[in-house]
Amino acid sequence: MHAVPEGRQGNEGPLTAAAPDPAGGSDPSLLRFRAVLEAGLAALEARREEVNELNVFPVADGDTGDNMVLTLRAVLNELDRIAVASDDHTPVAQVGRDQIVASVARAALLGARGTSGVILSQLIRGAAEELASRPGELVDPVLISAALARAVDQAYGSVREPVEGTILTVVREMGVQVASDLARFRDARLPSSASAEVQNWVIAAVLERALQAGEASVGRGPELLPALREAGVVDAGGYAVTLVVAGILGTLRGGDPPLIEHQARARVTRPQHSSTTYRYCASFAVTGSDLEQWRFVSALERLGDSVLIVGDQATLKVHVHTDDPDGATALFNAHGTVSHLDVNDMREQVERRDERLAAPTPVCAAVAVTTGAGMRSLFESLGVRPLDGGPSLSPSSLDLLAAIHASRAEEVVVLPNGQAALQAARRAAGLSDKTVRVVPSLSPQAGLAAAVTLDPTQTADGNAAAMTSALDHVRTGAVAPARLDDAQGRFRAGDAVGFVEDEIVAWGKPREALREVLEQLAHDAELITCLRGAEAPLDDVTVQALAHGDVEFELSDGGQSGHWWLLAAE
Repeated sequence: MHAVPEGRQGNEGPLTAAAPDPAGGSDPSLLRFRAVLEAGLAALEARREEVNELNVFPVADGDTGDNMVLTLRAVLNELDRIAVASDDHTPVAQVGRDQIVASVARAALLGARGTSGVILSQLIRGAAEELASRPGELVDPVLISAALARAVDQAYGSVREPVEGTILTVVREMGVQVASDLARFRDARLPSSASAEVQNWVIAAVLERALQAGEASVGRGPELLPALREAGVVDAGGYAVTLVVAGILGTLRGGDPPLIEHQARARVTRPQHSSTTYRYCASFAVTGSDLEQWRFVSALERLGDSVLIVGDQATLKVHVHTDDPDGATALFNAHGTVSHLDVNDMREQVERRDERLAAPTPVCAAVAVTTGAGMRSLFESLGVRPLDGGPSLSPSSLDLLAAIHASRAEEVVVLPNGQAALQAARRAAGLSDKTVRVVPSLSPQAGLAAAVTLDPTQTADGNAAAMTSALDHVRTGAVAPARLDDAQGRFRAGDAVGFVEDEIVAWGKPREALREVLEQLAHDAELITCLRGAEAPLDDVTVQALAHGDVEFELSDGGQSGHWWLLAAE
């Protein structure tokens, strides 16, 4: 078995980086670490809800996907924070490896939620610490095997009573596969001169075999764990790990992740674990000095179960299922500062999950980018899931991907409602394993007109066609305060400016600008809808009086900032 493919040249691959420079601290393994984590997160986001609905152990609270996503996001956010906050604004690759590893381990620890999140944080910590222990080395089969072994040791060590058939088993068997393959590599070490393409190829070859072992381990989970067998599912955390690794493989090869077989949803069931006797899942961080984990275990176990305490003498992350979250945190008050407290009612979570599993699944759902509480409510009233895009209506593709996969339907249409969100929506659609269609709505008011046609019993293609047809019969307008003085001298900053589509048609006082926009939209229109902004300077009675008498007029609270009124004529 060769580590380096025969005949491959030094062309740049999808994850490019310069050769390491130990003196300068530049290290391509750190760049790759950031890139592959992002790819893994995207793949997990794509099936987040599916992972949630597999979750039956230790408690069927349906949040494993959520917890693991939040843990990975915390790590990525920390890497980005380091890059921006560096004193000289150097990129991540120039920051010291020890600093990054320490920050990553801490971010994963503090960001972890639930049992699955805590275990994932320890897997990340173990792998990161192995990277730190080998400065200047490229990531190759030897380093991958060592990182996996250390990650497994760290994760198993964090759990007082490890249970086989779970995420722990899956990662351990992936590590065993890599170690076994390593013995058959002719050249397991990569020279420092290896090109990015060669490095990507080698990492992908190793991880492909690990992924196959992980999928097989996931499939064997129900044989090892009765709670999985009785609910008719595989382990949610172990399945999530295979999704993450698949995402990493896709990025290394510059294409889509390999297909991971979908898993059947759990039968509606009550949790099998003894934590049914406890109501709350509590997790929190403790910062201080000389924090010894063993000192607190017995006291926590008297308050509940599923106890996890991980970290070091300066920072601990604590997880416990209990009826007394306040009592759990009080145990640490004399030893440090408690923060990052997160408490979830597991009984409510189980009930909501059972309701989701029992409810009929729609063929198609819709997601719309919104801003303002009023606009959110309007889309919800039409059966559309709103996603807050902020004042500029510009969510990230990962935010959109999460919203797509929070929808229970396997087919989804997306209404971006702005130019900034359109490309992000298209990227999210490409990342998703669901059938996703992006409808080119370029304003919230146009999106609302399209959303009226949503039919959950139809396919995404059918809904997208109906929505696009609706957009063809909509003209949009808006009135907003000018941000700058007009170069042509027509208005000053703060004056009202009226638009029909993208053309400025009126300016001056708010009343006159709104009247002109309404007049122009009224031509050949049957209905004009108007969304009032948070700072609209005219009262509703005045606005209603300006409406054209021959056209039906609907005024609603949009709550948007930036625009006083958003209008659509149909």
